Amino acid sequence: MSKTILITGAASGFGKIAAFDLARKGHKVIATTQVYPQMSDLIREAKEQGVELTVDKLDVTNSRDIAYIHQKYDIDILISNAGIMEGGPIAEQPLEFIRSMFDVNVFGGLELAQGFVKKFIEQKKPGKIVFTTSMGGLWTVPYVAAYCASKHAMESIAEGLKTELAPFNIKIATCNPGVFGTGFNDRGVDSIFRWYDPKTNFTPESAFDGVADSLAHQLDPQSMADVIVDVALDDHSNFRNVHPKETEDFVKQIQADAWTAKS
Repeated sequence: MSKTILITGAASGFGKIAAFDLARKGHKVIATTQVYPQMSDLIREAKEQGVELTVDKLDVTNSRDIAYIHQKYDIDILISNAGIMEGGPIAEQPLEFIRSMFDVNVFGGLELAQGFVKKFIEQKKPGKIVFTTSMGGLWTVPYVAAYCASKHAMESIAEGLKTELAPFNIKIATCNPGVFGTGFNDRGVDSIFRWYDPKTNFTPESAFDGVADSLAHQLDPQSMADVIVDVALDDHSNFRNVHPKETEDFVKQIQADAWTAKS
């Protein structure tokens, strides 16, 4: 049965791939972008590929945008995928960057979800919300700790929604990517050097020596988009969906080790 699915952060990465794949499967997809130029690019690309999409503007930090989207669309599934990463040592990272991550990754995603939850309940219909979080929502990656904190927050929110909305037949799931080559991780690393200065910051420049190697072996994002699509469409999906399996195993080991780690 065809579903109406709204996806945030559909201008690039997992959101874009998932939007096109879902549309090709015959679903009505509302693909949203942060700004109008992205919207125009997405409309043009969908037309070139012969994919039928509804494209709209949605900046999840803009309450007017969110209210407009809530009023305009009735949906079956929300894929809350929009997110940003600002990197750097959390002991020195400017708070304005940390706040911006929480505005997008936490408060924007929650405000959008709350509105659609209310509509699901008012319309007495089942619904599903899938949050793209991160492996960083389950452990803390050095030098992107603030980003991980925002994703930890979203994991907690998703768990709360899952329990609290079960009586209303509204399902919640998270998708937790490992390191995939969407450009997202690269931009997160680049953001460090817009403010970090080894002449004034106490974190040594050598702390970032391994970054290039870690970004050199990123995975094909198609496989993660496939997971997001499958989770969104599966009425009986797992709540938590870490991909790939190697990342899931690594995260589980990190979580186990935390019980014996020293301060």
